[in-house]
Amino acid sequence: MKFTELADDPEDTDHSPAERIAAASRSTWVSVVVNLVLTITQIAIGVVAKSQGLIADGIHSLSDLVADFVVLFASHHSKKDADADHPYGHQRFETAASLVLGTLLLAVGLGMLWSAARKLEAPETVQTVHIMALWVAGGALIAKELLFRYMLSVAKRVKSSMLVANAWHARSDAASSLVVGIGIVGNLAGYPILDPIAALIVGFMVTKMGWGFSWDALHDLMDRAVDEQEVQAIRLTLIETPGVSGVHDVRTRKMGDMIVVDAHIEVDAAISVEAGHDIAVEARQRVLQRHRVLNLMTHVDPWRRPDLDHPTPAAAPR
Repeated sequence: MKFTELADDPEDTDHSPAERIAAASRSTWVSVVVNLVLTITQIAIGVVAKSQGLIADGIHSLSDLVADFVVLFASHHSKKDADADHPYGHQRFETAASLVLGTLLLAVGLGMLWSAARKLEAPETVQTVHIMALWVAGGALIAKELLFRYMLSVAKRVKSSMLVANAWHARSDAASSLVVGIGIVGNLAGYPILDPIAALIVGFMVTKMGWGFSWDALHDLMDRAVDEQEVQAIRLTLIETPGVSGVHDVRTRKMGDMIVVDAHIEVDAAISVEAGHDIAVEARQRVLQRHRVLNLMTHVDPWRRPDLDHPTPAAAPR
């Protein structure tokens, strides 16, 4: 999920960094408690009930728990102010955290695939599971779905792609619990092979989601531009600034959940340098106030009205 899916209005006012960090911390600690309980319960009952699918789901919950601490670590460091080594701040800690989350999901998914494949190679070793595994899978499904909805609502409110990644991590676990539950039902109905098949499906789901998050985060770390809708909104704010006659070469790059912008603005060639500078300052302030822009670098270009014949300044002597 991209950041632009978090809000319908690209010019909606952003929350302050302190609000975003506090919201991330609260929602993540809720997730820590839920995942800790689920990890212990699913793995323990999975071993006792002889359900590979439930054990795989418990390992997925454990990866969620590790992911939660990655988010807490990133939230702590991303709030640091700019310094000499990081003149644009530390917002990319959040992007790096999303990359770590994706890599973690990818590794966990591949591990699940390998374990399930070994079971499927020897189907005679698959045992009938105990019915209590089904109750645990159902409880995990409900808990994960409720956790997903809570975390996604917080992510939308404070506009954090890192929290979105963590929320969808929870949704992936809810989906895996559903698949595991179906596999356990099939196992209890006399088809034991369905339990490792469920574990295999969970592995595919986790691997796919891990690849998606890793790929998106990697592109963001390579200065990927924001979507065209948001670029046009920034361009509109610039062109509506009094004194700005035109805008071109608007370039953007993501800095965590913020944006760094370069833009050329055109002002009347007949005004003074000081007046042109004041217009550029006003344009910058408007963009910073209306958009999630961390910094705007403006280049002022002269513009001449076509109905006026401005004399071209003589070249300076060398």
